[in-house]
Amino acid sequence: MPPLHDIAHLAHVELLTHKPEESLDFFVRYLGLTENGSEGDSVFLRAWDDYENTTIKLTAAKRPGVGRTNFRASSPEALQRRVAAIEATGLGKGWQDGDPGYGPVYVFTDPDGHEMGVYYETEWYRAEGDLKPALKNQAQAYPGRGVSVRRIDHINYLGVDPVANRDFAVDVLGGMITEQIVLDDGVAGSWTTFTNKGYDAVWTRDNTGTSGRLHHLSFAVDSRDDIIRAADLALEHGIHIETGPHKHTIQQSFFLYVWEPAGNRIELDNPAARLVLAPDWQPIDWNAEERAKGQAWGLQTISTFHTHGTPPVEPEREETPETDPEGKAW
Repeated sequence: MPPLHDIAHLAHVELLTHKPEESLDFFVRYLGLTENGSEGDSVFLRAWDDYENTTIKLTAAKRPGVGRTNFRASSPEALQRRVAAIEATGLGKGWQDGDPGYGPVYVFTDPDGHEMGVYYETEWYRAEGDLKPALKNQAQAYPGRGVSVRRIDHINYLGVDPVANRDFAVDVLGGMITEQIVLDDGVAGSWTTFTNKGYDAVWTRDNTGTSGRLHHLSFAVDSRDDIIRAADLALEHGIHIETGPHKHTIQQSFFLYVWEPAGNRIELDNPAARLVLAPDWQPIDWNAEERAKGQAWGLQTISTFHTHGTPPVEPEREETPETDPEGKAW
């Protein structure tokens, strides 16, 4: 089944940080996001080609991780259909006021406990002054600061049961599976799209057995050269580079992984123009032997990719590379 397209797109994501000033500097100075207001303990940030007001809601908290992930519905009717489907699962929390510039949001969780919201009403961003672009079909002037990410590309959640979360994304939210990691003991990761992109949301197995964690949030850039430049900028800014630049086997994107100061993993991603247009697309499964070959050009997956997530788990529960049975599985 193709995606229902009741979910128009992955919209804005709340990230939690116990180092708010350092994290804000990372997102503004290194990633090139623009501040667009604040409320309480939260600062609203936007990528330059986001038509809505907010791309990231950065919230001060005791521990890092992901707060609410927001999805925009494709119409008021689509919103009501998805709300009815969510309510039938028992995972709904009810309606709440949206963030500044957004209408009512229906709040719920996935089976793993990640908080999510779906809404339709929104105000389009209107740039003024120096932020006004030269071309009126662009939301904001190119900032020319840091990496200057264009938009959110996808989010990757860690979960206890990737299958339950995958099926929720498909059966309840109307997504479509594009690729999966299928090991001898079952599905270890599932890439899901709500649009014609290769993927919007990913659920991968948390080897610590902990629910509700974030693996990474990914931002799109225009070219592979931007990824190389992002690595050089990370070096200059003293930002931890975890792995890359390199090319993924799954989905074939060119990538760099860094950690922002609070420990949340951030991916810089050039997905190129790879779209899933076939209405009868069949999920592509990758087995353990294929994944053990590493990434597309042979770079082995770094061990922290399987053990690091936010919020962090207690040290005694964190698996080491020596005890990780799937050390090269992703």
